[in-house]
Amino acid sequence: QVQLAESGGGLVQAGGSLRLSCAASGSTFSFFVMGWYRQAPGKQRELVASITSGGYTNYADSLRGRFTISRPSSENIMYLQMNSLKPDDTAVYYCNAVTRGGAYWGQGTQVTVSS
Repeated sequence: QVQLAESGGGLVQAGGSLRLSCAASGSTFSFFVMGWYRQAPGKQRELVASITSGGYTNYADSLRGRFTISRPSSENIMYLQMNSLKPDDTAVYYCNAVTRGGAYWGQGTQVTVSS
């Protein structure tokens, strides 16, 4: 069983920055790919960024350049650095991990960007 816990969300003004963290725990945690997704009110959940166990990263085209996903190899923590935030970035941000045992989700962390 894998547990994912997000943190770092909050309220920020447009143009500001936040760094989200996703801490993974479990008996033996190894993954194929981890990612950040977000869901705004009334919208479908969408991929923000992902990172493979080999370090290959992928971003939603609209977010490339403002958001950076990372995962230090020695830690079971994944980060999402978000810069130049816009009100349209307001959403609940979820952590996801795909492992040999299946896909897991965190509970989400709210990010609110005020104009």
